[in-house]
Amino acid sequence: MPQTLHVERHFTSSAVVRDIVIGMADGLTVPFALAAGLSGAIQSTGIVVTAGLAEIAAGSIAMGLGGYLAAKSDAEHYAAEQRREEREVREIPREEMNEVADIFREYGVAEEHITPVVEAMTRRPKEWVDFMMRFELGLEKPDPRRATSSAMVIGGAYIAGGLVPLLPYMILGTAHAALLFSCAVTLIALCVFGYVKGRYTGAKRWKSALQTTITGGLAAAAAFAIVRAIA
Repeated sequence: MPQTLHVERHFTSSAVVRDIVIGMADGLTVPFALAAGLSGAIQSTGIVVTAGLAEIAAGSIAMGLGGYLAAKSDAEHYAAEQRREEREVREIPREEMNEVADIFREYGVAEEHITPVVEAMTRRPKEWVDFMMRFELGLEKPDPRRATSSAMVIGGAYIAGGLVPLLPYMILGTAHAALLFSCAVTLIALCVFGYVKGRYTGAKRWKSALQTTITGGLAAAAAFAIVRAIA
């Protein structure tokens, strides 16, 4: 009897999705709050658009730089912990072997199977260190290109998100009318963004859409209230 080939599909781009979520969420809320706050004080859409574009430019650079530094910090932390594990494997191998055995015990491996596995691992120091990094410290080796890609993704997502609430101000003639359309467009964009995010992360799509819309809407409302109170 022919057997159906079993193919497992796993989502492996969670870091990229996280960067998109960070950039897009801030891009949708902060420029919206700025534009909405200015709409209460002035009626010139040109001034709102100019201020909004300036904020998007500054915000995307700041967010991208933050993502870059965060990724670089992760890589530096991983490298420091890796050096420490390599030193411990060389200098105190017996203690490290006991730690490996404890890890296997936590997974329910029988005692008679632990000793040969631990002894086999000591003959491969590189794999031994990799095992300790992952299962003792819970650290995954970072992609060396992660810092640059994170900065670009976060910055690009911020720009894309920030342009959404500004589009009505670019099209309509008065700030008050543009504000109403900006609110609607921003909420729709949050809903679509949440739905797409749910599709790629495996979460329930409409639940993700609803959560993103509510969370982003509340954040935008809070930022709008602060801006209006200051303006």
